[in-house]
Amino acid sequence: MNETTELLSKSRLGAELTKDEANKLANLMELRELKSGEQLIVEGTVDDSLHVILQGNVEVAKRTAGGIANIAVIRAGNLAGELSFIDGEVHTVGLSTLSDTKVLSLSRTDFEKLITTDPLLVYKVMRAVTRSAHRIMHQMNAEYIELNNYIFKQHGRY
Repeated sequence: MNETTELLSKSRLGAELTKDEANKLANLMELRELKSGEQLIVEGTVDDSLHVILQGNVEVAKRTAGGIANIAVIRAGNLAGELSFIDGEVHTVGLSTLSDTKVLSLSRTDFEKLITTDPLLVYKVMRAVTRSAHRIMHQMNAEYIELNNYIFKQHGRY
């Protein structure tokens, strides 16, 4: 098992893949090393890549009228760029590294080649992507409820 396959197997994307499936997917992925402060995804751009954060932390930020709003931090093992990987739409947030970071990137074009040759692998990858999006939605819902409770139960007092 090569390094990329091993790293992939330890991530959320590779969690339910067999060794052969992880190896097949890893062969389609690019291992990237980014320095602290580099951008993984630029807000407002289109790219068709799914990213697995292997090492380091990545900040999610959105440009607003008042400047930059820091939304979240993506930690090692998690995915990034899931929705644009699926739908090809413009990224609505930017991702910048907070430390030296290792990332595995998978282009949708390369991934789609597996649809006819290995549909079970495609299914497992899409389940992992869906789980990641579901986890994010669950977290956002919990934060919304917490904020709502704070505002209405505390009557907006700080």
